[in-house]
Amino acid sequence: MFAIVTIAGQQFKVEEGQELFVHQLEASEGDAVSFDQVHLVENDGNVSIGKPTLSGATVKATVLGNQKGDKVIVFKKKRRKGYRVKNGHRQCFTKIKIDGISA
Repeated sequence: MFAIVTIAGQQFKVEEGQELFVHQLEASEGDAVSFDQVHLVENDGNVSIGKPTLSGATVKATVLGNQKGDKVIVFKKKRRKGYRVKNGHRQCFTKIKIDGISA
């Protein structure tokens, strides 16, 4: 059984027991969260598709923690002008574990 769900503005294909990183959520470690923007649910060959979402379908998850991703270097330069700017960025992520899918 899997579902396609929107979490923090991005769509993910999720299954029960799966752990994934999503953009930072307003939840602390150990909290239970649920997502109701489910677009598709597949259960033993039976596919339910929403227009755009399925009513009554939810995905329940547990927050495992918050952490930062790898550093991304942003370097800007204009040739022959002496303009150089170097910045770094680390995106904040939340690690969640999918507990169940109900349709």
